[in-house]
Amino acid sequence: MANSGKGTFQPDSDVHISYEDQQKINKFARLNAKVDDIKDELKVKQNDMKNLEEAVEELSLADESDKIPYLVGEVFICQSLENTLKSLDENKRRKQNEISELEAKCEELKSLMGELKAHLYGKFGSHINLENEED
Repeated sequence: MANSGKGTFQPDSDVHISYEDQQKINKFARLNAKVDDIKDELKVKQNDMKNLEEAVEELSLADESDKIPYLVGEVFICQSLENTLKSLDENKRRKQNEISELEAKCEELKSLMGELKAHLYGKFGSHINLENEED
């Protein structure tokens, strides 16, 4: 039976991956995983921020003389409306700082990934795929 070569696997003889290239591919994969983790954490913090903003909106309907239960750790404390609003503002400010830090870290990692991606695509061309499914 003669083999015409159609449909058979033929290894690409001109694609050689050096140890350094493999290290760069591995580094790219680790950075990509970190970016995914940061994006997940960012979604959680943004949801927390949204909840804090909704709490402030709801408190605008409260009476000045009401004692507001406020969760601190695992315990509710009752405090005045003014103190509750101050606490919420402080938490919002802290949460916004955390969000900004995560966004900056994500951009830093994406920059490093861009450099690695440019090098690897420059060397391997279409023989390598570094794109996320969601991109």
